[in-house]
Amino acid sequence: MTAKRPEMPSAASETSAPEGREARPSRTLSGTLSGTNLVRAGDYNLRTVLQAIRLQPDVTRIEISQQTGLTAPTIANITHRLTEMGLVTVASRRKGVRGHPALKLRVVAEGAFSIGLNIDRDHLTLVTLDLEGVVRSRVSREIAFAMPDAVIDFVRQSLDDLIASGGVERSRILGVGVAIPDDLGRISLAHRPEGYDRWNDTAIDQDLAALMPWPIHCDNDAAAAALGEAEYGTAFDNPSFFYLLISAGLGGGLVIDRSYHRGAASRSGEIGLMPDPTADAPGAIVQDTVSMSALLERLEKAGVASPSIDDLETPTAVVATVVETWLADSIRSLTLPLVGLACLIDPDAVLIGGRLPAPLIERLASGLGDALGRIALPSRPKIMPAVIAQDAPAIGAAILPFLDQLLPSDAILMQAGRD
Repeated sequence: MTAKRPEMPSAASETSAPEGREARPSRTLSGTLSGTNLVRAGDYNLRTVLQAIRLQPDVTRIEISQQTGLTAPTIANITHRLTEMGLVTVASRRKGVRGHPALKLRVVAEGAFSIGLNIDRDHLTLVTLDLEGVVRSRVSREIAFAMPDAVIDFVRQSLDDLIASGGVERSRILGVGVAIPDDLGRISLAHRPEGYDRWNDTAIDQDLAALMPWPIHCDNDAAAAALGEAEYGTAFDNPSFFYLLISAGLGGGLVIDRSYHRGAASRSGEIGLMPDPTADAPGAIVQDTVSMSALLERLEKAGVASPSIDDLETPTAVVATVVETWLADSIRSLTLPLVGLACLIDPDAVLIGGRLPAPLIERLASGLGDALGRIALPSRPKIMPAVIAQDAPAIGAAILPFLDQLLPSDAILMQAGRD
């Protein structure tokens, strides 16, 4: 059967808003596999069954029925449709049971693809993702404070090779996700060039539409990282978590009961902008200490010429000394915000991801765990590296088209009121 791009109907659901405030579509992940037979709910049920198969390779129709509450005939019809769409295949028959061996189902990795783009103040990254959540290809460019034109040039130069090297069939690309920090052109960081505020008036999705014939979804970079973790990371072991994204800046994403919560003004999780009373400088915020920009600036002041992430991978004695001090200061700056998070939200875990090398993320997580352990709290979340840590915003961005068209979601994922 010739593979065709799956066409999935979706329905948007908007939250109500007080007078004078723009209503924003809710963005809720469906982690529980609870189906419904309500009228016109076929799309949701189809997504739910696909989710069940994606999460449990070699699952049987009987097991899906037990998990979702959908009837056996409904499951049979849906799995037949998913097979015709090229999204699901029969892996084999389960042996060792009485009667006719049950069919074991799994998703077809090549059944659908998506593209993720992360735009940050120190790098650009493009990835392709398959339906199993595997990164099929990746290209990244270290570029400080890329202007919108530079982003468009990067995508134009990289896209064809990215698709070809990943073995991605263009007709099965569902869409493009873009992860970009809020206030990209407004927040001041070291070495920010003149004219970078051009980002304030740039609609990057519209600019990219001329290069990409697929739907484009934009979201905050930390939100995208958290959404990716919720779908392909630890969310089913830790249904409520806070994602701490350490990139050029510092961001956060809050997931409660596998649902992403962005707040009344779509600005939840802004841990980096919290005041830092533990810092020496008046008016300091947490991001002034806990960010890649802050760490690299310290290395520069210590005499390291043009410091980069590579210096952190194989540190010299000077770099190691700076890193030790930065780790201690970062633990100090983050302790009070995490105490508030633990007391007010009571999440299962705090997950740390971003561009830091994995050993540094592990040391930061361990140090924060020790710091919270010395404080009397009603409960303490686990503090651990995220499963999707490196390239998390790009991977999370690539998941947005899947959530829009294939996976269970209470609303179409869109920019959610972000200007």
